Amino acid sequence: MRYRPTIDRVTGSLAWDTFCDIIDHNPQLEELVLQGLGEPLLAPRLVEMVAHAAGRGIRVGFNTNGTLLTRAKAGALIDAGLDWLHVSLDGATAETYETIRDGASFVKVTSNIAELVALKRKHRSDRPRLQLVFVAMKRNVEELPELVRLATAWEVEAIWVQNLSHSFEDTGDQEAYRAIRQFTEREALWASNGGAAAESFEQARVLAEASGIDLRLPELEQRCDSERPLGTLACDWPSSAAYITHAGELEPCCMVMGNDRAVLGRLDEGSFAEHWGGPAYKAFRTRLLGRNPPAVCRGCSQYRRTF
Repeated sequence: MRYRPTIDRVTGSLAWDTFCDIIDHNPQLEELVLQGLGEPLLAPRLVEMVAHAAGRGIRVGFNTNGTLLTRAKAGALIDAGLDWLHVSLDGATAETYETIRDGASFVKVTSNIAELVALKRKHRSDRPRLQLVFVAMKRNVEELPELVRLATAWEVEAIWVQNLSHSFEDTGDQEAYRAIRQFTEREALWASNGGAAAESFEQARVLAEASGIDLRLPELEQRCDSERPLGTLACDWPSSAAYITHAGELEPCCMVMGNDRAVLGRLDEGSFAEHWGGPAYKAFRTRLLGRNPPAVCRGCSQYRRTF
């Protein structure tokens, strides 16, 4: 589901000098996720970014739709030291998958997954750790057990199942978000709670356990915020991780999905360290301790504990 205009791979990628500055001036950095709202494999210097960070002992990985994961690219990423790779596969059949992933080919992506597994075996490498990511919706949730069977055949180690990430309710009547709001209303599992989703989850769990696949399943019922003791964080992402856009904007996390909703600093107005310890970040974290979170958090699946 696209709700943002496309941008080209150069202007839509973080500048190399900015990237190096972030990596080289934050020695406490332990893990780096090289992705934003677009496809990481389009980034012109992705392999160099992986090698630069991995060379400093940082765990590096990213999510991909798998379309551009050619044998050559996969080999280069293995050689660069990629630690983990998550491939989005929102269906176990071409019909379902291709209605969700506009313009993608189920045959091509699944072939790329199998090729990567074979390449790891050839290199005698246990890296990158491979995981499938399945965004569970009303239209695809019944295919989850079959996806577990496919993952077993491909020798994939893990499957991460998640709900849609956001309701976008904080966007009100904004036209730019109308389509994604309506899509979420139609497809979100938390709107139906149980039924086919619960049955499919259980079947998938049994199959995964038998195959030794690490299967992560989300909650189907949203938890009331009043269940959380005051003074404890409803979400620790803005305290433990930072999301930096290709334009150098600091957002609370990747779930925000739009620089018009929450920006806590800009790298052209100060260093990362200055913003991280600055008033905007502190105020955002403080609100997550109470019952009145920032508007952008209220419809978030992570905040609602259904992600």
